[in-house]
Amino acid sequence: MRFQLLGPLALGDGPDVVVLQPSKPVILLAALLLHANSTVSADYLQRAVWGEDQPATARAALQTCVLRLRRLFTKHGVTGTSIEAVPGGYRITAGPPTLDLLGFRDQVRRATALAGDPEAELYTLKDALSLWQGSLLANVRSDVLHRDEVPRLSEERLRAVERVCDLLLGLGRCGEALVDLWTATRVYPGHERFHEQLIEALYRTGRQSQALAEYRRVKGFLLDELGVDPSPSLRQLELSILRGEDLGAGGAVRAAVEPAPARAYAPAPAPGPGPRTTSRVIQGAAVPLPAAAPGAGPVPAVPHFTGREAEAAAMAARLTAPPPPGADGGRPLTVLVSGAPGIGKSALAQHVAHLVRDSFPAGRLLVRMTRADGHPRTADEVAAEVAATLGPGRAGERALLVLDDVVDADQVRPLLTPPDLAVVVTSRMGLGGLIATHGGWVHRLTAFTEAESYALLLAALGTERVEAEPRAARQLAALCGHFPAALRILTARLLTRPGLRLGDAVDWLGDDPLARLTLTDSPDHSVSGLFDRALGRLDPRLSEAFLRIGAGPPELLRETDGTDGTKRHPPVPEDVLEQLADAGLLEDGPPGPYRIHDLLRAHLRRTVRIRNRRTEKV
Repeated sequence: MRFQLLGPLALGDGPDVVVLQPSKPVILLAALLLHANSTVSADYLQRAVWGEDQPATARAALQTCVLRLRRLFTKHGVTGTSIEAVPGGYRITAGPPTLDLLGFRDQVRRATALAGDPEAELYTLKDALSLWQGSLLANVRSDVLHRDEVPRLSEERLRAVERVCDLLLGLGRCGEALVDLWTATRVYPGHERFHEQLIEALYRTGRQSQALAEYRRVKGFLLDELGVDPSPSLRQLELSILRGEDLGAGGAVRAAVEPAPARAYAPAPAPGPGPRTTSRVIQGAAVPLPAAAPGAGPVPAVPHFTGREAEAAAMAARLTAPPPPGADGGRPLTVLVSGAPGIGKSALAQHVAHLVRDSFPAGRLLVRMTRADGHPRTADEVAAEVAATLGPGRAGERALLVLDDVVDADQVRPLLTPPDLAVVVTSRMGLGGLIATHGGWVHRLTAFTEAESYALLLAALGTERVEAEPRAARQLAALCGHFPAALRILTARLLTRPGLRLGDAVDWLGDDPLARLTLTDSPDHSVSGLFDRALGRLDPRLSEAFLRIGAGPPELLRETDGTDGTKRHPPVPEDVLEQLADAGLLEDGPPGPYRIHDLLRAHLRRTVRIRNRRTEKV
């Protein structure tokens, strides 16, 4: 049994994770775990549970709360961990394997010890950050803990993220650093170091004008919001860019080889109530940053993961099951997750990888199988990277590979050789040839159910906002076609507009769903862009056929009754339909054997209209 603090407070047992419902015993548990292995005074626990205005019977009520928490442990089968009554208060004992906060701090300490090896330090820090599962203590309703403890923990994470970006810049992987830094600067707009790193990364990737525009943007923010000028290091960075200086051998390289002092990303002061500190960093919600690509690294956590319970349970059971009697163990266990672009394949694979972490002591590695431009990476390149990352001689311990966005079976086959590996493959393609030659299980994903869509909105937007307008929430999910990528983009937009009522958002989204399902500060994150990239991977003739099908009537995909009463086959050749279905662009019917998702059909029709207008102008 393990406790998860770095997100909603939860109990984990193997692949099973239970997010605890808000209650006073849950507040008590959070307060004890935040100070694990230390005595926490009864006075502080009372303030954490009841706030500054405590009832006269708070001391007796605390004892009752402890009894309720112990019953909660019994209910969920928590063994090996107990709440001890000690002089002055209470104490709970935990270690890195049983408490993710301690596991995170332990990994950060390991990273500090690897300071002479930037690649190893980077890998270890990314593994530590993968333990963060979402908004800290979202289900713990304690003003005291959110005031005194959450900022402290958020600062620990920020230091680790900052060091990761320093290492990426120092290793010359500026494009990879940009992925994290775009999000970090928007979530933490007052954190000047993130802005320095972003500006440097933009400049070193040849985007001088964007780098200077970003400097002007942050300068305006600091003056307007805080009334201060940019720091001397930010001003010096702008001057270096204006002079056209080479920053490749500057501070970032030294930062990768010569780590910052231990305090730069060591754990916060010893747990315990204490005064708050102030800084020029504006604290925000602990939002996990998206994973960088391409490359190989620890499997990142998936914020607000919901739905897919049956698929996740089945995958976890298959990955952790012992080999069948008589198995020669000569081939890795393989699980294929396939489906349309944006259907949630990567999220499911990464979520399951975290559920089964205890079964893979040699590590869990996410391998991006395509480059940022969509071109596939070669099998030899990936095999060399995996071997270098996992290292030789795992002493019989198993490792898990998540091969993400596989383009064809030939990319995968050379990697399916070590018997001490388990492999999860995500692909838009059906990869029937791979399953035929190497075996394995297939999970073909479709759109969410109504209940899964509603659960995602609850998790991402919060119970209060969604349950205040449940009908509007369901209408929004329907406008998104219950398509996971569309729902994610919608929730991101709604989170940036907290004052927008869901009912008003229904009208706003319904006017033009395709145009509204995009992130204005990150145009690559859009439903239309997602579909365009998918079409770009197709053979041009197949892409043209798909455009004609999508812009035409539904009868193109199914049999119809002829005037003589006989059945007429679809006018599109069967092999074309099969190829489109294999590419994840056609779903199983009804009606008929195939259908196109409503959002995708709308995109195809818009694409044809735009192309026709351009042709008319010519």
